[in-house]
Amino acid sequence: MEKRDYYEVLGVSKNASQDEIKSAFRKLAKQYHPDVNKAPDAAEKFKEAQEAYAVLSDESKRKQYDQFGHAAFSGNGSTAGYDFSGFDFSDIFGDLFGSSGFDFFGGGRSKTRASKGRDRLININLTFEEAVFGCKKTITVDTTEKCEECNGKGGKGEKTCPNCHGSGTVTSEQHTLFGTFMSKTTCSKCGGSGYTYDSICSACRGTGTKKVRKDLEVKIPAGVDTGNQLRLAGKGEAGANGGPNGDIYLEFNVKEHPIFKRDENDIIVELPISITDAVLGCKKDLPTLDGTVKIAIDAGTQSGDKQRLRGRGVADANTGRKGDMYVIIKVITPTKIDREQKKLFQELAETNLENESPFKKIKEYI
Repeated sequence: MEKRDYYEVLGVSKNASQDEIKSAFRKLAKQYHPDVNKAPDAAEKFKEAQEAYAVLSDESKRKQYDQFGHAAFSGNGSTAGYDFSGFDFSDIFGDLFGSSGFDFFGGGRSKTRASKGRDRLININLTFEEAVFGCKKTITVDTTEKCEECNGKGGKGEKTCPNCHGSGTVTSEQHTLFGTFMSKTTCSKCGGSGYTYDSICSACRGTGTKKVRKDLEVKIPAGVDTGNQLRLAGKGEAGANGGPNGDIYLEFNVKEHPIFKRDENDIIVELPISITDAVLGCKKDLPTLDGTVKIAIDAGTQSGDKQRLRGRGVADANTGRKGDMYVIIKVITPTKIDREQKKLFQELAETNLENESPFKKIKEYI
């Protein structure tokens, strides 16, 4: 079968940079490696990409190929063209899965490093008053802790792994149709940690952690609101290989209040008044976060008028500075009146109450 052009195999142009060539090969290798792709032609496509990369990634070999094509390597004894003997692909596949140390060919990892434990997110329901004034809550958490019996190591009698000599990986040769190349795999004896133990810890069965259920008493600061989060540092799951614990994040959901509405640190409240109170003016008792206060309603107040009470809002959770309270006046028109009240309204209707400018504008237009 006639060999395909190497540039065509990798899907790059002939003036592609080394970074573009490397990126194209990594993409194909991840797609067609036999360990992850079981299609009948996957192995052949993987080998084809290997061969193309081995040539085009070497500036000297690439120049030969650009000048003579596949004929440049037909006389070196390799049945496939370019001889792969001694070519190390591990630098390409070692970082296919990020900083985890995963080795693509062997599915292995480099020597295990300390890593932080997983974080947890817990939703907490609060009443309006608990959020505004702060409170204490006891929460029950299912998590993991470092095993005290083995100090999180998973065993007793630690010693350097005799198989990998503490590196956590084993380098081996792999022979393919195209020659031999080197790859690193996770040490099967120590699992990549670089050390073994005389005995496995019976308390945690070698995991180094144990599951626990514990109660945490948490102080909720005044002024939190729905969607706010509180971080409990180091209260999450245990870290691995001596790494720090994760964190717990509490996310709050605040129940609505029957009277007060919250707008960040401001409080909005509607105050219903009668028509007579609006016309004549009055004084009304008003509930606030700090208790009841008396406010004055001016004569001629309209529905929707607003009063501002400075410093009667919610204390900011970070600065402690209080917001304001806004009182929205709502004039209530009665739907049911007795005979005496109806008579009074009729008498009132006979007087001239339409001297206000809004009435005049309509009359002039009519």
